[in-house]
Amino acid sequence: MKRPEYRSLRRRAAAAALHRPSFLADAAGVAGLAQVGGHSSLEQDLCHFAGRTVLISSVGQLPAALALLALDGVARRLVLCPPDLVPEHVRAVMEEAEVDAVVTDGTGPAAAAPGAARCRSRFVRPAPAVEGAVETEWILFTSGTTGRPKLVVHTLASLAGPLQQGPAGSGAVWSTFYDIRRYGGLQVLLRALLGGGSLVLSQADESVGDHLTRAGKLGVTHILGTPTHWRRALMSPTIGGIAPHYVRLSGEVADQAILDQLARTFPAAGLTHAFASTEAGVGFEVDDGLAGFPASVLERPGSPVEIKIANGSLCIRSPRTAMRYLGDHRPLADREGFVDTGDTVTRRGERYLFAGRREGVINVGGQKVHPEEVEAVINRHPAVQMARVIGRPNPITGSLVIAELVLRDAEASAFVRVRDEVLATCRAELAAHKVPAMLRQRAAIASSAAGKLDRSHA
Repeated sequence: MKRPEYRSLRRRAAAAALHRPSFLADAAGVAGLAQVGGHSSLEQDLCHFAGRTVLISSVGQLPAALALLALDGVARRLVLCPPDLVPEHVRAVMEEAEVDAVVTDGTGPAAAAPGAARCRSRFVRPAPAVEGAVETEWILFTSGTTGRPKLVVHTLASLAGPLQQGPAGSGAVWSTFYDIRRYGGLQVLLRALLGGGSLVLSQADESVGDHLTRAGKLGVTHILGTPTHWRRALMSPTIGGIAPHYVRLSGEVADQAILDQLARTFPAAGLTHAFASTEAGVGFEVDDGLAGFPASVLERPGSPVEIKIANGSLCIRSPRTAMRYLGDHRPLADREGFVDTGDTVTRRGERYLFAGRREGVINVGGQKVHPEEVEAVINRHPAVQMARVIGRPNPITGSLVIAELVLRDAEASAFVRVRDEVLATCRAELAAHKVPAMLRQRAAIASSAAGKLDRSHA
């Protein structure tokens, strides 16, 4: 029996955009998807990359998107190199992934790697078909906060599986604060390419305000980001320039304060927060405007995605799960097929609330403090725009809980009042060991390249 031909990302995207004009846009310009086939030099030498492991290196997102369109179904393996990969990790990653070709526009972490094929990004004719199309492995980096991140093996099938659900993409103009080299951003790219929609890409050196301005001018209808992304966006005066139909959060705990603020800002938009991880894929979406998720999510007969709670941790069994960690032959899942996400939850009535990441716990005198739980209480104060809770070493208790606040009103006198009110609320609602020992005002709080609160530096 003849094996069915693999339908590459390029072919599927071209079919989706056949009857409806679609585009990809960055700060440099806008291009119709019907004319986007990849890098011009890749088209000329596409067979050179057949069956090889290719690392894609660029600072900009559009060159990476063009390379993905050209090389899926041609290369054996594609390594989506995030632009923030530190130089000392580049060689180790290339050795672990067995990279034998690098495609770059002259920028990005691996631009100077031996044998890198420099390719200028242009909007050109679609690349020619290559005989013997293969199901390419897509290698993504986890968003670990310390050391070299792990490499996770996906396929287009596992990445595109979640796209069977969610809002219809035909004619939608998507935008996101995520980078498409990471799981969350890649999901948005695939929604646009495979759903007949368009995508406004963010730029590495672009402010949140400038990105929102571009998105507004191009008529964005669907926009996604982490809660940290959204807190920054809501501080920008250009937030009024967009009028989306659909707003989505994922990547961090979405507390009630940020959900309420987005609902007030975009009253006509559908508001969704979702749980997903690079390893486990998309688990579920919540669209009732409330933090956490209903207990009924664990009881969905016939659903391809199954959820369970084991030792307080959220576990997922799904066809959307990654195949494995690269270089590690141990399965991601347990014997029953569930992947432990490392996200802890607590049940309150008929709802589960996220407590935080298991590895992010602060140890105060032998008792655990989840930073996200404390932040959720602080963020409810109407004067607080953003909070970050971290641990500071202490010789007596092991750690002290420290909270940093960005206020809507930056006046010092306002902080004194807010500090006292926040502490009073924390003492009333949290156990004594969870109450911050110190509150500090900050003009801004650092975030990671993945758009999450950066807790690595006090």
